[in-house]
Amino acid sequence: MHLQRIQVPDFRVLKDVDIVFEKNFSPRIFPLGSQNGGGKSTLLQLIFVLLHCAFAPDRLAALKNILKYFHLKGSSSKSLAIINILHEGREIELEFFGCPDSYIEQLIIEESVSKEHDSNDNIGSKLKFSMIPELENIRKNVSGLAKDRIELENIISGLEDIKNFVTPENRSRFTELSHRLEQFTKFNKYRETGKTDMTLILTMQAQATKQLNKLKETYDRINSELVTLSFSINRITSFLNSKNLIYICNYSSDSDSSDNQALVCQVSNLGPKEISPFLESLSNKVFLAAPSTQVFLFLSRETNKLLFKKQDSYAFSNNYYSLLKEARSGIPGLFTYDFLEVDILIDAFKAARDKDFKEAIETGEYGNAYKALLNDLNSLLANKQINLSPNLSEITFKPLINDGNVEFYPEDLSHGELKRLSIYMWLKYRNVEDAIVLMDEIEIALHPDWQYRIVLDLLQWAPTNQYILATHSYELCQALTPAHVKELEPKLLKQSEQPV
Repeated sequence: MHLQRIQVPDFRVLKDVDIVFEKNFSPRIFPLGSQNGGGKSTLLQLIFVLLHCAFAPDRLAALKNILKYFHLKGSSSKSLAIINILHEGREIELEFFGCPDSYIEQLIIEESVSKEHDSNDNIGSKLKFSMIPELENIRKNVSGLAKDRIELENIISGLEDIKNFVTPENRSRFTELSHRLEQFTKFNKYRETGKTDMTLILTMQAQATKQLNKLKETYDRINSELVTLSFSINRITSFLNSKNLIYICNYSSDSDSSDNQALVCQVSNLGPKEISPFLESLSNKVFLAAPSTQVFLFLSRETNKLLFKKQDSYAFSNNYYSLLKEARSGIPGLFTYDFLEVDILIDAFKAARDKDFKEAIETGEYGNAYKALLNDLNSLLANKQINLSPNLSEITFKPLINDGNVEFYPEDLSHGELKRLSIYMWLKYRNVEDAIVLMDEIEIALHPDWQYRIVLDLLQWAPTNQYILATHSYELCQALTPAHVKELEPKLLKQSEQPV
């Protein structure tokens, strides 16, 4: 995968952005620079959410959060971003645009008129584009009602058994059924008395039957709506597919809370049957790395506000970093690289050990995966080497000079050492290959020599990826040709222009 071009006409501070990442440049590492407030982080986050989250239903919450900042302002449609992806020799264009429901309805009407449909069959006059999310809600309602109906039918059946034969031995069964009946009827007072006379049983059975009949009526009505709506949705979907349009989601921006806006993607240079496999593959080949202190626009507004409040380490729901960690579990391409997960290191060594042992069984000679991993990690440290416990349960670090008996623990390492180790382990452990990797403020905590070196590191650690690095670092930019460096307004000041 290669991000070839990104165009953003108007999103927050981003105005008339048009950046090309040349496919023939080597290495495929592109620093993205600007002064503070230029929108580097916003651009990376927008690219990430559109490519990583838009085509994965379980990640749409992150997309909707960032769309709150995208205002149509009465437009019939408005382009959010145009992204060109180079994949297997083809340049595929994805244009993301927002529109009101009426825009899609008008397209459908025009399509109907152009095909000279009978006015009674004018789907544009009958269909609402916002039906698509409504369909999902109706399906959930039908599913829930179906479960309730089965439960009530079981209750009625159980009451029938009790009516036919009530004995002290049945009391526990009676109590259980009465308890289950609570959610549908108002018989708490009867259950509390523990009565088992026939009048009570008949009353409960009649009430449960009445409740079931009402439930069946509701179920039939909603199911009928589902059938009708599904037919309409199929026609809308067929229309969209014929135009290579992908409906993504309905959303509301800060300026409009009516949920009548939709985000749609126009796909070019792919056949209809190729679109879904490509988008699924693309969504899992895009990654974002950033500091955990970053304001992530794709988190909820309430979560981001917590970043600027005193962090309560004992209240999970009121702690920004805890909520960020929770969000990361639902957005697999997001990585915060300002900490080191020791468990990942240990797991990596265990995997390397097992690989060497497997090779010994197959070939009669141990492999060198364990040794190679140890050498790679030691090369990332400054005058230290990794020391593992014999059972691979703990990792410490020993200095190469002075007192070699002194041990350092991970928390004793410098921020820069931890950062290099964590980036290395993330790329290796997640097998990030042939991917688009967006990295924000990668130079923070790195010595100037390491800022220059990080370009070579990335090439060595995962050479098949494309990297776009939001940075303020001239050292990093100088590791590449000037043509590699892309800039947003206001552009970085040259060192000679820096204020004294």
